[in-house]
Formats: sequence, C-alpha cells, structure tokens
Amino acid sequence: MTSFTGVCLITRDIPRLRSFDQQVLLIEPEGGDIHYAFSVPGGSLTIFSVEGTEEMAPGSTKDIGCGSCFLEFQVDDIDAEFARLQSPNFQWVKPPETYPWGRRSAWLRDPDGNIVNLYSDMDS
Repeated sequence: MTSFTGVCLITRDIPRLRSFDQQVLLIEPEGGDIHYAFSVPGGSLTIFSVEGTEEMAPGSTKDIGCGSCFLEFQVDDIDAEFARLQSPNFQWVKPPETYPWGRRSAWLRDPDGNIVNLYSDMDS
C-alpha cells in the first residue's frame, strides 16, 4: 500500500519562506534554519534549504528551480482569508472566484514563486 504523506519544497531562503508560511497558515512550524515542517490535516509541508539538501545528497540540487509548485489549502472562509492577507507582503495572483464545481478559491504567490491556492468548498 502507498500513502501520500506530504510535500517538501527546496528553498534558498528559509527565514523568508518560513515567515510567509506562518502568516498564511497561522501554524508554528517545527524545525530550524536547515529545514522546517508544518503538520496539517492530510500530511505535512516541509521546507528544506538548498544547503541542507546538498549536505544530505551532494549534487542533488543541481539544475533545480524554485517556484514551480502549486500548493492547495482548504480554509473555512476564503473571503475572510483574502481580507486578512491584504498587505504589501502578499502578491495575489487571483482574487476569490467561485467555480461551477462548488469551490471558491484565491491564489497568492509565495516568496519563491510557488502558487498557494486557498479555497473553500461552497457545498459544505
């Protein structure tokens, strides 16, 4: 049996990404300057530094890019989250929009360029 447990992003700037993630998720991560992780229902989001990754497996980050991931987090009220995160610290890509399949979502970009989709299911 295979189980998905989370995702790990590699970054060149741990403090900057940790600050962003804490503000968006309102969760205190576990870890330090080499890596940190957020436990969320359904899995974990781990962030590892390029340096830490290279220490574990030299050459593993050669030619990798940052900012090509799309992360999704379900929230209770996307409109409230959109209002809460209105500041110059956040680059919104798409304001809240409701889709025919019953989801309302808004997208913002993290400091590495990844898209963070915050959404609410409208049917629940």
